[in-house]
Amino acid sequence: MGGPRSPDESARRAVEAAWRIEWPRLVAGLTRVTGDISAAEELAQDAYVAALEQWPRDGVPPNPGGWLMLTAKHRAIDRIRRDAVFARKLALLGHDLLTEQRQRRQQPGPDETVAQDDPLEDDLLRMIFTACHPVLSAPARAALTLRMVGGLTTAEIARAYLVSESTVAQRIVRAKRTIAAEGLPYQVPGDAELTARLDSVLEVIYLIFNEGYSATSGTDWVRAELCQDAVRLARVLAGLLPSEPDVHGLAALLELQGSRIRARRAADGRVVLLADQDRAHWNGLAVRRGFAALGRAHALNRQRGLAPGRYTLQAAIAAAHAMAPTVAETDWRRIAGLYAVLAQRFPSPVVELNRAVAVAMLHGPAAGLELVDKVDALDDYHLLHAVRGDFLARLGREDEARAEFVRAAELTGNDAERELLLRRAQP
Repeated sequence: MGGPRSPDESARRAVEAAWRIEWPRLVAGLTRVTGDISAAEELAQDAYVAALEQWPRDGVPPNPGGWLMLTAKHRAIDRIRRDAVFARKLALLGHDLLTEQRQRRQQPGPDETVAQDDPLEDDLLRMIFTACHPVLSAPARAALTLRMVGGLTTAEIARAYLVSESTVAQRIVRAKRTIAAEGLPYQVPGDAELTARLDSVLEVIYLIFNEGYSATSGTDWVRAELCQDAVRLARVLAGLLPSEPDVHGLAALLELQGSRIRARRAADGRVVLLADQDRAHWNGLAVRRGFAALGRAHALNRQRGLAPGRYTLQAAIAAAHAMAPTVAETDWRRIAGLYAVLAQRFPSPVVELNRAVAVAMLHGPAAGLELVDKVDALDDYHLLHAVRGDFLARLGREDEARAEFVRAAELTGNDAERELLLRRAQP
């Protein structure tokens, strides 16, 4: 066991903890003031360096996040003095500083928080909508969101997506340049545009989770850290937009799906499919959180007379799985019905493929195969061939099933999944 930490070591750890926790809100708040994400990052970094210098000497402040923000804004004043629009920006900064100092005098203490009358004015929410703007490519949106909102480093994002740090850095730099070149406003869109833009935000968080849940490449089928980051982002968004039902629907979906992560891998790293999972290994706390979020989504939809959204419907399907003690006791009729509604309201080949699986569980593999054979535009999608191979195997058509499993193995980029498919292709 190690001895007590030195004051310098304790202060350094406090700086690192504050930096990790406060980074998203710090950069978001500074971006509002400066109008420039890159400048905001530099100012935040300046505050971090100042903390490393001063906290070991002066002690850790009672409100580390507030100290970092105030220090960064003082640094911003020095920079703005060299700016052509000094007067306008300095006035805004001065108002912010006076407001924060007044709030500090009124509500001192380590738990000090600043209430927001309107969550749509929250700086973090502005950052989420900017980072997830549809004008950016999907990889750029994911990287920028994880960096700016999730607080991950480029190295952490690179490890999660199995790409080089330079690739991630280039995506982030290009995204920032696009935001500047397009003159994208750092704001939450108005009511007329909010729904469309919110769809992009939800999609980015969902894609981040899916990449962790079923990795498209590499040796690991599951990247739990990426799933955890997406769940955290969904929780943040639900807190910022508490009256949006499908935001809670997404949070519910990710909590419920994420509850299975530990059961999706065997001790040796092999893939464990849903039918073979030990449900005792599902995370009960995540399941309860998922049910609670789904309940909020349903309640909001009832209040407004709205039909469930895309993610709320998917969360309801995940909830049906979570309620069943075993695969045999699963309410497949309800799941198939929910997929039918999902396919009608949000049609896609992947939804049809999933519906075929539920129908096969309810009415047998022949019924599922009939639906799969009607799915268009997925010939290069490995899961279509995997599902078709499963149905054919259950029907006793072994040679055809093996061919489908081999084809699926050729199409997947994930080593663990390929190993499973090739095992299933063996006589």
